[in-house]
Amino acid sequence: MSPKVTFDLQASDGKARTGVISTPRGEIRTPAFMPVGTAATVKAMMPESVRSTGADILLGNTYHLMLRPTAERIERLGGLHKFMNWQRPILTDSGGFQVMSLASLRKLTEQGVTFKSHVDGSKHEITPERSMEIQRMLGSDIVMCFDECPALPATDNAVAESMRMSMRWAARSRDAFGDRPGHALFGIQQGGVTQELRAESAEKLRDIEFDGYAVGGLAVGEGQEAMFGVLDYAPDMLPQNKPRYLMGVGKPDDIVGAVARGIDMMDCVLPSRSGRTGQAYTRHGVVNIKNARHIDDPRPLDENCSCPACRNYSRAYLSHVFRSNEMISGMLLTWHNLQYFQDIMAGMREAISAGTFDVWQAEFHAGRAEGDIEPI
Repeated sequence: MSPKVTFDLQASDGKARTGVISTPRGEIRTPAFMPVGTAATVKAMMPESVRSTGADILLGNTYHLMLRPTAERIERLGGLHKFMNWQRPILTDSGGFQVMSLASLRKLTEQGVTFKSHVDGSKHEITPERSMEIQRMLGSDIVMCFDECPALPATDNAVAESMRMSMRWAARSRDAFGDRPGHALFGIQQGGVTQELRAESAEKLRDIEFDGYAVGGLAVGEGQEAMFGVLDYAPDMLPQNKPRYLMGVGKPDDIVGAVARGIDMMDCVLPSRSGRTGQAYTRHGVVNIKNARHIDDPRPLDENCSCPACRNYSRAYLSHVFRSNEMISGMLLTWHNLQYFQDIMAGMREAISAGTFDVWQAEFHAGRAEGDIEPI
């Protein structure tokens, strides 16, 4: 197999695209949803269970892994794939988003970011060069360049300054990444919700040249309407022949709307986090297993779902184990949510290939608008 990471765009339907990212560790079918394995684990799931839902790639978190157990330790132990027993592709984020979300603990300069660990208060610095070094030690297949992501709302001036610094950091990331056959480096477009700034960012990234491009700085509090407003033009500013990744998204209708606007990859903690708090995503909307209506309900969460929670257990049982704080509750509901998200991706890939994406979208929205099955 070629040691390069390549992208083969196989079909389009409107702006929606389907294709394959080929890496030495396996193929990633797009549109792709990446479950988030923050600390080298998708919470409440075994790696083989995650794979069984249809996931081709996981996301690992540079910030959390550099603090605990440390990138140096993971490298000594054979790299992140071996460490967490996931032999397929892994994308690692750069650490920039976590540093942004811990703003009270950080100091930002042109060089990079110094911050205090939320784990033990120890002091650390991430620069573009250090981020590349950490991600190299982890051994991830897709590396994200180091950027600064301002929380919205922010002034146009603040967003512009932040974007321009991120573009300077992108060039430094590219230089520090060097030539690594079999590994890809993605650039990250910034610019908030301002079209001119997005265009400037995209132009700078295209000049630097990356293996893929992310639309960053969204899903940070601006709301779906504003996010879709940016996605109406932002993906079109990025190269057609490279994968486009929308970071940190999202809810099922966010994902479908993003794919309709030309996005190829997404990630979000939502399926696992919601699973642990008793929320299940289904074809008929969100089911809150905490609600009393489920206590005596012998029916499955979703009769059309193939996951173990739906195949082998009733709503009554799922309600009971959640109320009893049993571990199996988070395990089953997370498995179900990840299966549902991967089923959405598979459905979209099939519909785009067949040229029926509009029909698929209409059915998806109609099903979710119906709401949950009637109580017994």
